[in-house]
Amino acid sequence: MDSRRKRASALMCVSAQTPPHRHHRIGASETVRCRDCPMSYPFVFMRYRFIRFDRYQQPFRSTEMAMPKQLSILSLAMIGALCGVVPAWATPLLGSDLASFTVLGAETVTNVPTSTINGNVGVWPGSALPGFASVSGTATADGQVTGGLVHSNTALALSAQAQLTTARNNLDSLGTGTTLTLADMVGLILAPGVYTVHAGTTNLSGALTLDGQGNANAVWVFQMDSDLITSPNSVVNVINTGAGAGVYWNVRSSATIGTDTEFMGNILALTSITLKTEATNLCGRALADTGAVTLEMNTLSGICAGDLFGANGLSGGLDVTAQGVAFLPSTPIGGGSVPEPATMALLGLGFVGLGLSRRWRAAEINS
Repeated sequence: MDSRRKRASALMCVSAQTPPHRHHRIGASETVRCRDCPMSYPFVFMRYRFIRFDRYQQPFRSTEMAMPKQLSILSLAMIGALCGVVPAWATPLLGSDLASFTVLGAETVTNVPTSTINGNVGVWPGSALPGFASVSGTATADGQVTGGLVHSNTALALSAQAQLTTARNNLDSLGTGTTLTLADMVGLILAPGVYTVHAGTTNLSGALTLDGQGNANAVWVFQMDSDLITSPNSVVNVINTGAGAGVYWNVRSSATIGTDTEFMGNILALTSITLKTEATNLCGRALADTGAVTLEMNTLSGICAGDLFGANGLSGGLDVTAQGVAFLPSTPIGGGSVPEPATMALLGLGFVGLGLSRRWRAAEINS
């Protein structure tokens, strides 16, 4: 028997009036005429053939040929879904109104002059900002504040407080990550990641180094069990990262930054924040959700310098999408994004699918 007849498939026809039924078998080069069913609709069949009907003549592409292409398209779709690309509609973890504030309180913001602050200073729903020039319900200029104004119970401060609550909830959604054994982080060199820090008499009695390992989008999230406390003269160093980096201190109670501490990152505290005499935060923010912020001749800036220039107060590394909080792809300092191993594997799968499609099509045409 002709080999093509051995490979022949049964012709299936579908009409508007009759259910699908099986017709006689056909070979690769045969032509048949359908006599048993009306031709209101095209046939559905399983091989690539020229079939002449009473009122229809057209080459059909078989589902056998279409399937590998469908698989290839599916593979490429999986690549797009899993490549780690952040959607264009993603928003930063700190909303735009919140990010404009370097100091934000809920009850009061108290300042013992003279402090130096780069960015907005505000309070809501409270209105008192002793130590700053302020008028309730307005934004006022103050000589201690550059690159921003002093907001007393303004609409912008209200919006920022709402975004602060949302940001804290989003940080909570990241879970516990790695739990540090000791409450005091002195001497540690930490890679990017999420860390849980237990309560203690101090959480930092010396130097802590955050090493971005060459990733410009490196991010550190510290889930503080309770308070955040640093001893006098403590230091937080952020190294080997770039303008896309982020450092977030998610404090479940209050934060106290000790005298002359050189701090880095965004403090998002449920209750209150106190910066002792001449403590500094040269790349970050002090944001209190429900309590007060107290300053004592401090220096704070949401504009970073050096290798972190343009980092917007270390508020990068995380975006919020409809699916939740997303870590930005790893990006070498000064370069493009680095493909993850899983991404490369999926790319290979897509190319394999495309190759099979071409081979199967060639085999079908030659049959």
